[in-house]
Amino acid sequence: MRFNSSQPIFEQIAELLTEQVVDGRLAPGDRLPSARELGSSLEVNPNTAARALQMLADSDLARCERGTGYYVAEKGPALARHERQKRFFDEELPRLFKRMDELGIGLEEISERFEARDGRKGVSHEDKQ
Repeated sequence: MRFNSSQPIFEQIAELLTEQVVDGRLAPGDRLPSARELGSSLEVNPNTAARALQMLADSDLARCERGTGYYVAEKGPALARHERQKRFFDEELPRLFKRMDELGIGLEEISERFEARDGRKGVSHEDKQ
């Protein structure tokens, strides 16, 4: 993993694990890698990895079981998805709207392209789940 300098490494590790929870690679009840395993695989100090795991536990995405490690919490995927949605609406969507205004793109065009993506025209949100 390549780390950037704009965010602390432990936050980037927590984000990586959160992404794995959101996309289903880590399910509720799955054991997360230990701080030592994360440190070794990502080539970071185990204390940095431990901080990432603690960050996930503090945000209720993971739970710590004494002696056995950290596990994805039952409500972890829903919490992670909710946090990602909030960040999208608060940070990414305003940038998108600004860019749309700059380029003269309306919501109708976005809606048409959204519906036509990947040949999914006419498929409702409920049908995709």
